Amino acid sequence: MDRLKPFDPCSLEQLCPGGVAYDVDLSAISQWRIGGRARVLLRPSCTAEVATLRRCLQEAGQPHVVIGSTSNLLFADEGLNVPCIQIGPRMAGITIEGTDVQVQAGAWVPDLARRLMQAGLTGAEHVCGIPGTLGGLICMNGGSQRKGVGSHVVTVESVDAAGRIRIRTAPECGFAYRQSIYQTNGEIITAVHLRLAPGEREAIRSEMLKILAERRRKFPRKEPNCGSVFKSNPAMYAEIGPPGAAIERLGFKGMREGGAQVSHQHANFIVNTGAARAEEVLNLVDEIKRAVSRTTGRFLEAEVIYVSPEGDLLQADKVRAIRESG
Repeated sequence: MDRLKPFDPCSLEQLCPGGVAYDVDLSAISQWRIGGRARVLLRPSCTAEVATLRRCLQEAGQPHVVIGSTSNLLFADEGLNVPCIQIGPRMAGITIEGTDVQVQAGAWVPDLARRLMQAGLTGAEHVCGIPGTLGGLICMNGGSQRKGVGSHVVTVESVDAAGRIRIRTAPECGFAYRQSIYQTNGEIITAVHLRLAPGEREAIRSEMLKILAERRRKFPRKEPNCGSVFKSNPAMYAEIGPPGAAIERLGFKGMREGGAQVSHQHANFIVNTGAARAEEVLNLVDEIKRAVSRTTGRFLEAEVIYVSPEGDLLQADKVRAIRESG
């Protein structure tokens, strides 16, 4: 169903100057290199533009979807029929004053980690190899080494569906392991205030190099992918191990569905071998989840979010069930 309502292109340009693009190939911006075409892509440059865009889209009754660097997104093969707001390089400012750091949500996380290292600030080394924007990292309370970025948050600025700007302290953000309130409240994170600790620059740099070397050893880098497909569940981790270990023990490494393949290097990664389609990825996700549940009694939960043509954001492991029930 086409959900793109009539909207004056001139008014869009006024709302988002220099940041409006039409008929965009989603596979060209997807880290998975999968997806159809987006009717309208809007790239705001500041919180005020995000607020104005959301307010006007709501007043027009126009559904829309929000993305960052796409590092955990799977776009539908049919494309996207609603306006798409992308928080990216046009909103990537970083200001460091002592141990306090003000960052726009579109900042590339590895760049932020490098800037913090150069400033002699420690605490964020664990995010140096995560290929995404800060907004997405905050939303997922992401990190590595079982750490979360939320432990260094002072406040988070966001914009709700009506275009109202919100500022919350870290406790109000509901940070837990790979969780925050932003996963369910429909708000767009636009800026973050972080506070880190002083450290020794060479020691920070050395730790980051170790982390990056370990990631190169463990994770596929040459083929397009979205990172970990399934979340690590602490209870399952203690009993069985991480998702990749459980998936590998069941013999899924190298399994293919068309152009989508479970990585030979790490079983919790699905790579695009050249012409993968979203439906092929969803098939693999379903098959893996069923097999792990059948043999371990544990239910894997997808970290990957499927973006439907109508702009619905669905956990990849739940797409089939939702389709069958609807």
